[in-house]
Amino acid sequence: MPKVEVPIPKNNPNLVLNKKKFLTSRDWAGFLFSAPLLIGILAFSIYPMFGALVLSFKRGQSYEGAWVGISNYSYVLSDSLFWRSIYNTFYMGILAVVLGVASSFILASLIHNLASHKLKNFFKGVYFLPNVVSLVATSILFSFLFNPGSEGLLNYVLGFVGIDPVGWFTDPKYARFSIVLMTLWGMLGYNTIIFIAALTSVPRDLYEAAEVDGASWLKKWWYITIPYLRPIIMFMIIIGTINAMKRFTDVWLIGGTAGNPSGSLMTAVLYIYRNAFLSGQMGIATAASYILFIFILILTILLLRFNRRNNFD
Repeated sequence: MPKVEVPIPKNNPNLVLNKKKFLTSRDWAGFLFSAPLLIGILAFSIYPMFGALVLSFKRGQSYEGAWVGISNYSYVLSDSLFWRSIYNTFYMGILAVVLGVASSFILASLIHNLASHKLKNFFKGVYFLPNVVSLVATSILFSFLFNPGSEGLLNYVLGFVGIDPVGWFTDPKYARFSIVLMTLWGMLGYNTIIFIAALTSVPRDLYEAAEVDGASWLKKWWYITIPYLRPIIMFMIIIGTINAMKRFTDVWLIGGTAGNPSGSLMTAVLYIYRNAFLSGQMGIATAASYILFIFILILTILLLRFNRRNNFD
């Protein structure tokens, strides 16, 4: 059958094309309402980022300093204190993220499987309570709880079983792990609530099909719950990793600007703070900030690629 071509009328006044304007009055109204937020982002986020990038190539505390090129970056990368701070940051961050996500996921699974709704709500409130406490108050609380003397609550309890007082925040062997324990107490409730909400989205059909095949609760949890919630788990790992790389407040309150004891609590952000506000080397501090940003970016990309490669279908 031959193909029939329908002629398209040209210059027909009855043919009306509905073309949307680039910006309508409704669009302008939306921009008007969002203008304060956009101005705030430009003034307090975008501009400081580019300003810090320019400052990282100069010497001193202001833009009037001499241009030194990549000397600040070379200094930071050759500074042993910076690499020690990176090691401390990774050490505490990896432990806190792995232990925090794993323990909160297990705890959320136990709470989710409770038969009583009253018990569920009770445990949700109890475990979320530390999340409403500020990090400053948490640091002060744990400084008393982990007091190195026998009057410290934890050492007082250990004394009943014949263990000598431990220098939780004064001994370099225990200081970093003590920070991790304090971090777990603070992050456990938030992660648990997120996982409990995610557990409600797992289809019951998967569990019922597994029960028909005779799967135990452990196999259902391992082969259904964990794979199905893998995106949520990876999200919590990524967010926890980013927050761990920016650790500052708790180590500054407990270890001071020197990261005591013996620099074991010196983190990357504390290193930046020391150079910026104690040594007056803003160029070195901003260079260290961008190096830390590159580390965080690389870690985030690697985690996202790992999640994409092992995505659950």
